[in-house]
Amino acid sequence: SFQNEINEVPFFDIQLPYELALKIFQYLGKTELGRCAQVSRTWKVLAEDEVLWYRLCQQEGYLSDTSISDHSCWKLALKNCRARERTLKTNWKNRIGAVSQLQYEQGKVLCDVHSCDGVVIAGYTSGEVRLWDTRTWDYTAPILEPMHGPGDAGPQPHVSFVRINSSLAVAAYEDGTVSVWSLMFGREPVHHYQHNQRIQALALGSESATVATASGFEVKVESPNDKGFWQTTETFEIQKLVNFLNLVPDVTGSPVTVAAAEDVVYLLKVEDPGKILHSVYGQPVTCLDVSAHEAAFGVKTFGWLLNEPNQILLYNLETSQCLKKMGNSIGDFTCVNLQNSPPNMLVTGNKDRRVRVFDLRKSESLCSLYAHQLGVSAVQMDDWKIVSGGEEGLVCVWDQRMGTKLWEMHARHPVRHVWFNSHSLITANIPDEKSPRGASITDDDLTAHRKHRGIIYAYEFSVDQLAVESVLPICRSSYDEVAGYNYNIGLAVPYDNI
Repeated sequence: SFQNEINEVPFFDIQLPYELALKIFQYLGKTELGRCAQVSRTWKVLAEDEVLWYRLCQQEGYLSDTSISDHSCWKLALKNCRARERTLKTNWKNRIGAVSQLQYEQGKVLCDVHSCDGVVIAGYTSGEVRLWDTRTWDYTAPILEPMHGPGDAGPQPHVSFVRINSSLAVAAYEDGTVSVWSLMFGREPVHHYQHNQRIQALALGSESATVATASGFEVKVESPNDKGFWQTTETFEIQKLVNFLNLVPDVTGSPVTVAAAEDVVYLLKVEDPGKILHSVYGQPVTCLDVSAHEAAFGVKTFGWLLNEPNQILLYNLETSQCLKKMGNSIGDFTCVNLQNSPPNMLVTGNKDRRVRVFDLRKSESLCSLYAHQLGVSAVQMDDWKIVSGGEEGLVCVWDQRMGTKLWEMHARHPVRHVWFNSHSLITANIPDEKSPRGASITDDDLTAHRKHRGIIYAYEFSVDQLAVESVLPICRSSYDEVAGYNYNIGLAVPYDNI
């Protein structure tokens, strides 16, 4: 080819070796390379060298886990990646995509939902725990089996909390038991332990195999040892009842837990078991989130201190210093998201129905969005959008820089879980009322109580999947399950095969 013949590249009035010319060109961006390609035939070959475009692709964060031999034309690969990103953004803004309901368990009420990378876990009043992998879109939800004792013939206890990360799923039940499943090894729990009282909070490490639970005045931390056997790594006794519990991500050595108990925030480490991060008498903590180096939490102050409104406090976990006091609102801060926010950013929801975005280097909010009728219950943001959920059941998607609402979706119960990545969004409306009137076991027609159950939505905005996936889930199902409703009549696509 022509490239193999080029050993010397004409550079104004000198001849340079190809490798040296390539080194100079690697400081150029896409536009400059395009201009250089128009100078001469030799420069065109140089400006379209695969090494340059592979590096540009990596710098912009595309196809980061590929090697240079994976594509024959990296310039085209970069162009396609950018086009896909633009399309995704447009789809998000205009709500173009497929939406599915992850429904299951006729007549049972949803208790808690959590998700990680598109895998959703849900716990129900029947004691069942379900998983959906929305990335494959076939939505067959395996049941994770509980630990059955010999006398467990009666009804199972309700699920209180569920959590999931890339390798584990955890559920805590109303009777104080905790089950841990490995996502690699099937449906039987790999670990099981018991508190003698109700569990108030459950935390699972974002990457690590560590589970923390709070019950009564005790916080237990469980993780597997070097041989893979699960054990209680630490038990902490504290003076108050825990409301919020988080494990600090990316910790080397023994796990570190942050627990908010009424008006005290504890930093629970093995070497310093009773360490108090923050405590102001009579000012309860209303929400908590933790990143690798910082903890952010809302503090409710009372009316007699008019110069001290409700705030978000930011603490450094290494130095235990308060770095920032942000916000001054009349309402309580009900949710805060620090871990998934862009660097130096933080998003909060408040009882005063506003979503606020804070820059951690300043004290006042960057933007304040009047969002919900009953207070905000879940928030997440990325570099251009915010998704918020409210107590009245509304999910809103916002353009962060414009401060405008792009679209909204409504369902009956409070939004308790919101999670998104570049191409998908998962939201869960979870009822506060777990045993609604008229939904007893003796009722024949379970379909009447669908309104009481709560609902999980999965949205998919990536275009590649839309053609097939926008077919409704009911039409994709074979309906060969035994229990069902009167509309399970084996619908097939595109024709009925009745």
